[in-house]
Amino acid sequence: MPPDSSVLPVLAAPKGFPKAWRGTLAAVAAAAIALIAVTAQSWGAMLHQWWNIDTYNHLLLVPFIIAWLVALKEEELAVITPQGFWPGLVLVAVSLGVWAAGEAAGINLLAQAGAVAALQAAVFTIIGIRISLLLALPMAFAAFLVPFGDEIIPFLQHVTAKIATALTQASGVPARIDGIFIQTPAGLFVVAEACSGVKFLVAMVTLAVLVCFTRFKRWSRRAAFLAACIVVPILANGLRAWATIYVAQYIGAERATGFDHIVYGWIFFAIIVAVLLGGAWRFFERDPEDYGWRPAQIASWAWVASTDRYHIAPGLAALAIIALAAIAASAALL
Repeated sequence: MPPDSSVLPVLAAPKGFPKAWRGTLAAVAAAAIALIAVTAQSWGAMLHQWWNIDTYNHLLLVPFIIAWLVALKEEELAVITPQGFWPGLVLVAVSLGVWAAGEAAGINLLAQAGAVAALQAAVFTIIGIRISLLLALPMAFAAFLVPFGDEIIPFLQHVTAKIATALTQASGVPARIDGIFIQTPAGLFVVAEACSGVKFLVAMVTLAVLVCFTRFKRWSRRAAFLAACIVVPILANGLRAWATIYVAQYIGAERATGFDHIVYGWIFFAIIVAVLLGGAWRFFERDPEDYGWRPAQIASWAWVASTDRYHIAPGLAALAIIALAAIAASAALL
């Protein structure tokens, strides 16, 4: 049986990056530039949110995390020849359609998701199925570039208010709840958007996904850790809100609120992160560099081999993506 050409070692590769990859990286860069240029408004809005809205400051780290995850697979990537996959062009076209629909409807989340998905689909199309499976985690992790979380703020406000009220009453302080308003002897407290806990929750979900797929093998442990990273921050935020209300009964609402901001921002949730990671540490099953599937494992899958007839040169795939981007840009001007 002849060897799988997509997993052959690069025997004559010069020192540095393998020659087979140089044209592919140029193709990826060209396609990415074209897509980002067309969807520049959405990327600009995302960058603004990453940089200026503290709920999304952690997303500035996502590109570096993706680069780190790819770098962990450097040796395996060096022995795989990139082969484009032309059906991926359908995904690029659909993603650009989602972006255009979001822009037309004025729905930023939809437009931004389409812009990011178009870039993901372009990379998939140019590097092919085998390499995309090898880099499944960093490619999927790019979805976290889309700022999300504002949609659940009202829900989190009400949950926090209910937890804080229950704890306040249990601690012997009279409290009455009306939506997100909590009336106590020390005054009226409101669970504002900034106090909903969304900032910490979305950051914890991002961290949880990274830990789940780099440190765990079993889905049961992944599910348990992800659930803990959702439930514990919500409960902790309710506990923080209760502590603020309780302390306010003795030192006043204004002083308690100032103290709360310091504790909330620098101490309390840092402790929660340490507790969650520390509790999961003994259950870690592998080192980060061992994440994902191995090249030989991917090559052994019959369905992967059956996609060989859909190969396309990475350069041609990039040209087709640039053409799709041009069509999307023209349609947006109509």
